[in-house]
Amino acid sequence: MLKHNRTIIHVEVKDTHEHLYFGSAAAMFEDARMRDLLRIKYQTFRTKRVSDQKPFENEYVIVRKGNLNTINHHV
Repeated sequence: MLKHNRTIIHVEVKDTHEHLYFGSAAAMFEDARMRDLLRIKYQTFRTKRVSDQKPFENEYVIVRKGNLNTINHHV
């Protein structure tokens, strides 16, 4: 059975075509390189309401927020 309860932040770095993944926006902002590429503050980013349908984009990155499909394991 699939669960859809984990958030994932997908970042595409435009100049290198790298794809980076974070478990939250807060985790993304812990990365100094990402802070340099985003060029905005964490609180400002949170007001953007980023989603898969509404990405955040600037001249350096494209950021999308979505759900990670996981399997429900019974112990």
